[in-house]
Amino acid sequence: MTATQQTPAAHRDGIAQTLRDFLAKNDPTAMSAIEFLGRRFDAGLAWVHAPVGSGGLGWERGLQADVEQAMEAAGAEHADIMRNPIGLGMAAPTVLAHAAPELKSRLLRPLWTGEEMWCQLFSEPGAGSDLAGLATRAIADGDDWIINGQKVWTTYAHISKWAMLLARTDPSAPKHAGMTYFLLDMTTPGVHARPLRQATGQADFNEVFLDDVRISDTYRISEPGAGWSTARTTLVNERAIIGGSEPCREGGHMGRLTEMWRDRPELRTGDRFGVVVDAWIRAEVARLSNERTRQLMVSGEPGVEGSGAKVTAATNNQIITRLLAQLDPSAALDYDDWSVEYDAAIRPETFHYLRARANTIEGGTTEILLGQIADRILDLPRELKLDPNLPWQDIPK
Repeated sequence: MTATQQTPAAHRDGIAQTLRDFLAKNDPTAMSAIEFLGRRFDAGLAWVHAPVGSGGLGWERGLQADVEQAMEAAGAEHADIMRNPIGLGMAAPTVLAHAAPELKSRLLRPLWTGEEMWCQLFSEPGAGSDLAGLATRAIADGDDWIINGQKVWTTYAHISKWAMLLARTDPSAPKHAGMTYFLLDMTTPGVHARPLRQATGQADFNEVFLDDVRISDTYRISEPGAGWSTARTTLVNERAIIGGSEPCREGGHMGRLTEMWRDRPELRTGDRFGVVVDAWIRAEVARLSNERTRQLMVSGEPGVEGSGAKVTAATNNQIITRLLAQLDPSAALDYDDWSVEYDAAIRPETFHYLRARANTIEGGTTEILLGQIADRILDLPRELKLDPNLPWQDIPK
């Protein structure tokens, strides 16, 4: 009986034995995190639902929880998405769902170990919220494509090895139908990333210029002109990751707010009590609601629920960071060197307040996501669109 023919109960017994055998031969405390993660990938314990050879065993997604519990008990470093957030959170599910086996074999292992960072070449100066209006061109040239254009707000482009790239291949088609999805080696000649310094002092966003970049057709992971449906895999995972990434009570920004509130009684005035309690309730409601989003991510591709989680997380972050700055304005202003890449654990409240401004824009603007929720969850009348069937080249720019 093959693994794919076994019953779920047999799979659960099988994963338990697989974990015992693996940990008996691989002590996570006796090797580097990268080496251990590599061995874990090779054993099919990165994503158990993935195909054999792609970091998985072809078993049920629900068994991943068993893997994580066993790894934690063995003292292994947590498979933290922050090692390679765009790679693990967005590229991995896209590559697993759409790429050819040889690309999965080449790309997924160093993505999983964090040895190769990923970025997302989607947004453009003239196509942010209206992503389908993008203008970067990819023109076929034999077995290659020649790509020209500009992308912007590309997180980690300056340190990434690989990128997910959406480009226009048929300007005569309607804007959603004329795009194609590629994977791009960021070291390819003609790729130039320029970091953008933000108000926080960070420079993790970039603008990226693509000048006669030649890419093999083997790195195309959608049918020509069908890139939008592939991009949706990336986008729904992005929104679920951003919105559903705070699993613990009083974690993140809320944890700092409750610590300040409890440790400094002089701040607990009557006019502040209601707003702090309101913020705590918002955070707790979001945490409980996000359990649903995380379950969807385990059981399969998340849906529009991820958009709701992202909207809520962005709004809550801005409310809570503003409260923190208001409660302790002297500490909030203690930000002397605006060029320093502050460690997350010691960043002053000014950093968090300013950084939260981006939350309602990045990963899909709040306005766009509310429109999706209205259309696809609440079944409200759709907003009138004037150009859905108009060729992209005929749309006024």
